[in-house]
Amino acid sequence: MNAQNTPVVVHILDKEYRIACQKGEEDGLLASARLLDTKMRSIRSSGKVIGSDRMAVMVALNLAHELLQQKNNNTTTVGTISKRVQSMQEKIDIALKNSNQLEV
Repeated sequence: MNAQNTPVVVHILDKEYRIACQKGEEDGLLASARLLDTKMRSIRSSGKVIGSDRMAVMVALNLAHELLQQKNNNTTTVGTISKRVQSMQEKIDIALKNSNQLEV
């Protein structure tokens, strides 16, 4: 562990893990561990998946799926915003052109 890292203890499914974490990122790591613990407990309580390795894989797949959906939604939103900005820019250009023609 280098001088920029600090050890952080997290608990996931009643197991303790000591993880090296960059200074200032501790709260994010703890929040991530809580999310992981919550999702793993949820899968365990469903009774459909047995074994912590399988639960971890299921949680990882679910989180990856959610991340990709969010990324796709953001890409769609950015595209929509870009189109709206371009449309507004075109309207502004037309209005300025019409305004300049009235002044001449």
